[in-house]
Amino acid sequence: MKKGNNHLTFTKIILDSITEGVFTVDNDWYVTSFNHAAEKITGVKADSAIGMKCYDVFRANICQTKCALSETLRTGKNIIGLPVNILDKNGQNIPVVINTALLKDEHGNILGGVETFRDITVIENLKKEISQKYSVEDIISKHHAILKLFEILPTIAKSDSTVLIQGESGTGKELFARAIHNLSKRTEEPFIAINCGALPENLLESELFGYKKGAFTDAKQDKPGRFALAEGGTLFLDEVSDFSPLLQAKLLRILQEREYEPLGATATQKTDVRIVAATNQDLAEMVKQKAFREDLYYRLNIINIELPPLRRRKEDTPLLINHFIKKLNIKTEKEIRNVSDDVMRLFMSYDFPGNIRELENLIEHAFVMCGKEQIEIEHLPKKFTETVMVESMTRPSTLHQHFQKSEEEIIKEALQRNLWKRSSTARELGIHPVTLWRKMKQIGLL
Repeated sequence: MKKGNNHLTFTKIILDSITEGVFTVDNDWYVTSFNHAAEKITGVKADSAIGMKCYDVFRANICQTKCALSETLRTGKNIIGLPVNILDKNGQNIPVVINTALLKDEHGNILGGVETFRDITVIENLKKEISQKYSVEDIISKHHAILKLFEILPTIAKSDSTVLIQGESGTGKELFARAIHNLSKRTEEPFIAINCGALPENLLESELFGYKKGAFTDAKQDKPGRFALAEGGTLFLDEVSDFSPLLQAKLLRILQEREYEPLGATATQKTDVRIVAATNQDLAEMVKQKAFREDLYYRLNIINIELPPLRRRKEDTPLLINHFIKKLNIKTEKEIRNVSDDVMRLFMSYDFPGNIRELENLIEHAFVMCGKEQIEIEHLPKKFTETVMVESMTRPSTLHQHFQKSEEEIIKEALQRNLWKRSSTARELGIHPVTLWRKMKQIGLL
């Protein structure tokens, strides 16, 4: 009996000396032990916790729906490294990582369960700081060109000058237009967007400028156009390169005179709208080919923003994947944590001709197909995986695509971005960790 008491005392001393919270429950979910670290993290004293139901102590976000300890008691399988949120004594949210296991006696009888948990508040705060550093509004990036844009975007927003955003389809041109609007003094006024390439000329004209009753057969009443709807705010003209010569002339007049005429109107109408235009075409080249007015080009191109395609900002792929997973978890009420290393390698080796929009669509497809906590290759569209695997056989590695930099520079920069974690760096570069280790050794980084 004395030996048993000594054993319990030693166990308590050991448990109270570690930094992870530890508690045990019996088969009826009553807390039977609660170590010192558990007291410190939760703010609940052991005397108060012992004898309470565990969900009354922790009030975690999974207690009522997907309790990890319940799953372990039901299946007999341990759960390792599950991130959850608990509430401390004062109702403050505490992010923790938990591990669970069965509690058995010397004969193998199940006495209950044991759970350990570690406070990761510091880590989560650091992630938040990094995330904020690499994001403006809903724009996520750590590419040097985008980071420079983040720095000057507030200055651009403060002016009322026309902005021309150039970039391939799917690079996030509208996101930048919205960011400019939201950071400007016009933020309380409307942001109106129109895709100029999606409408025929006559319909686009009436959509932009509106019309008066009787302007044409079906005009039964006045209809305000997008300029009128955006009054005081920002009008985003997407694919402005698709404007016909007639509409180019009318847009030029608006930019010069700040006035226009609705269809069927007998008088001009003043406008106070900031224009942000966007195109996936090379407008300067179109000017040379007489396909776009030179004077309008210079009026639009007062401030120019060029967005690089995703294939030139590979380091953004993991950031964007995490962003879309968080976004879709909220939308679908799922709890998908990440993508597998194989999926990450696949994404890092792909050029994404559809850019960020294509990546988001792939993640959304995977969400529909995935019933696990991690997205695997099997959850991606079969046509996509086959295409990438065929392309990878004939294409050089990501490192060689960055021909403008030496391999040593690329590796050093990637290591710094990933806090010198080799597995994360290898994923970003789209190479095997062993290959990275060998290259680091060659250039004297090990």
